[in-house]
Amino acid sequence: MDNNQEMPKTCGVPHKKMFSWLVVLFGLIFLLGNLSILTPGAVSIIWPVLVIIAGFGKMCKCCQK
Repeated sequence: MDNNQEMPKTCGVPHKKMFSWLVVLFGLIFLLGNLSILTPGAVSIIWPVLVIIAGFGKMCKCCQK
């Protein structure tokens, strides 16, 4: 192994899995809301937070080629 080779840059945010996890979280939130485990007020607060998290994940600039 050559010491001059650079290691690939990695990011702490799992970009490729983020969308899948957000879909699962959205589904769980709405399921728990429909089962009356979460109140409608909690559901209306949680889903926008997930959208914001997704936006920040997309804006992550630490994985430049």
